[in-house]
Amino acid sequence: MTEQRAGQRPAAHSFDQAGAKAALRAARRLGVVFFPAFDWAISPTHPEREERLLYTRDQLVEEGLFDIPGITEYRPAFASHAQLERTHFCLPTTRAVSTDSHLAAAGGAIRAARLVLDGHEDRAFALVRPPGHHAMRVVHGNRGFCNINNEAVMAEYIRDHYPHPDGRPLRIAIVDTDVHHGDGTQDVFWNDPHTLFISLHQDGRTLYPGTGFLHECGGPGALGRTINIPLPPETCDAGYLYAVEHAVLPILEDFKPDFIINSAGQDNHFTDPLANMKLSAQGYAALTRLLNPHVAVLEGGYAIRGALPYVNLGICLALAGIDAGDVREPGWSPESTLQSASVGQYIARLCEEVRDCYFKPPATPSEGQAEGQGQDRWWVRQKHVFYDTDMLSEGQNEAWRLCPDCSGLGRIETASERVARSLCLLVPRHACPACRERGRDLASQARRAGRHAHVLLLDGDLIAPDTSREGPR
Repeated sequence: MTEQRAGQRPAAHSFDQAGAKAALRAARRLGVVFFPAFDWAISPTHPEREERLLYTRDQLVEEGLFDIPGITEYRPAFASHAQLERTHFCLPTTRAVSTDSHLAAAGGAIRAARLVLDGHEDRAFALVRPPGHHAMRVVHGNRGFCNINNEAVMAEYIRDHYPHPDGRPLRIAIVDTDVHHGDGTQDVFWNDPHTLFISLHQDGRTLYPGTGFLHECGGPGALGRTINIPLPPETCDAGYLYAVEHAVLPILEDFKPDFIINSAGQDNHFTDPLANMKLSAQGYAALTRLLNPHVAVLEGGYAIRGALPYVNLGICLALAGIDAGDVREPGWSPESTLQSASVGQYIARLCEEVRDCYFKPPATPSEGQAEGQGQDRWWVRQKHVFYDTDMLSEGQNEAWRLCPDCSGLGRIETASERVARSLCLLVPRHACPACRERGRDLASQARRAGRHAHVLLLDGDLIAPDTSREGPR
């Protein structure tokens, strides 16, 4: 441990030992995209405020992270509204539900992906805010501190601009390790067979947003592509690593993704004020080494001084292939992250059920039912979405065309106190001609009828132009 000077946070790594820094070199080139969103906070004292990342950058600079050959800091890009609209139906408009900070956070995730896919870096970490994994396909406002889903916007950007050379659909895996269920990302990719979404989170019976159970395993066109791992409170490093080794990695190995994204939430730290887990900075580093994602994107984490600077340092070192064994956060002791035997036994049983959700998925989704007949059959479910930050209630009628030739046209009728009844139509990537034509017909009919305040059509195969503006290194 380095010696702590008066008024400073305790050092996290022994970089200043004689010759140690000079001897370090990244085994994998790492790009760190940093954006603290100085002009965006829910309130001056809210957990989601500017200081979340300012302490982290101070720590990374103090520890000399950017002096290590192979680790480089970058500024974000700025995503365009058109790029957000490749993922979201924003109502009443994209500008109404997003700010420049949201464009920079989503753009920072895009830049991280480009650094890797263009060969400038081997791995990248988007240290950006505002977070995004509670933002769903339809967006009326802010829920769970999220307006725009950064990882989902990045995934669609990757598919638009880096198609597989063989012409087949690109397979992307998103592994969400935030303590809260990534219900927004689940919703965006619920019926996408080419995206594997895995969420490890504190059991929804004990924590917001109250979802993320085993039976939630995908829509009619993507059964088994949504995997939830609801961990019990008091899960520590050993429990998380067991779940990764015995559930996540076997599923990833079978899915064979072309690109892996980690939604790297840090609110499962043992000091976090919003949850009840016991993960340490060491645990995060080990988890990152096991997952070995191409890109990590910051999500939650609200122990601003005592956890985030050290956890982010551990993640950076792990992504760069550098030993993080000396990273220690304030207040850590073996007892602070001790897990009971009963929690370990519960997780072992849970992992067996999780593997079945992927390898033996159910024949039909757990929610909704089939309606219609012949070639016009739909899987329909009713949804209620609460925007807890903006205090909005949204009602949805969501339907997916049951198509034998593609994953099926999506149709969502939505309304809230802020937005009158609107129609959103999603033509999936690689849609069959029948679903594409049906989507366009439904949009035309709805616009002529005039019964919806907004009629939006998102065609997955119509690529948005790349108009993002990159910042300097």
